[in-house]
Amino acid sequence: MQLYYSSASPFVRKVLVVAAELGIADRIEKITAAPGPVQRDASVVARNPLGQVPTLVTDEGHPLFDSRVICEYLDSGWGEGRIFPPSGPDRWRALREQTVGDGLLDAAILVRYELLLRPEVLRWEAWKEGQLAKIACCLETIEAGAAEWVERVDIGTITIACALGYLDFRFPDLPWRKTCPQAAQNFAAFARRPSMLASAPA
Repeated sequence: MQLYYSSASPFVRKVLVVAAELGIADRIEKITAAPGPVQRDASVVARNPLGQVPTLVTDEGHPLFDSRVICEYLDSGWGEGRIFPPSGPDRWRALREQTVGDGLLDAAILVRYELLLRPEVLRWEAWKEGQLAKIACCLETIEAGAAEWVERVDIGTITIACALGYLDFRFPDLPWRKTCPQAAQNFAAFARRPSMLASAPA
């Protein structure tokens, strides 16, 4: 398999963590791509009309995207439900947590683009604050469910860990640990997993 990736992408990190947890990281060839929000990487666009990473090309040559689809594909082939619980309350909890983590990341990336790429004269402060409010709400939800996280490794906890790691990477001054002490404790333990250490952004 081939994975078009950027080492700084938290959505790529989700895929790498899942692959490592399933013991199949060595089956994936990583191909560096630079799909920005303005100038898209033609090699990625040829396989994914959105031009985004992660994009996975299966051994059969079929492209898959986005991270949610790729992670479920890997688990269906090699995990037998280890990462995506197959049914019942555990599945819906994990999928709900994945959505919260992905939503936090969507908002955080939009804030980063606003501050990094948009010309200062065109920046919209109220819009940025709206995205930061989404991040705060997601953190509140993560903290409320943190007691259910301990010792659990599934797509929910993986996504939340990647989201919190992205905040540390791109927003180091955001004091999320002050309002999320249980989530911070969980993240500190989860971040020591070999899959997280191996996928930490440069």
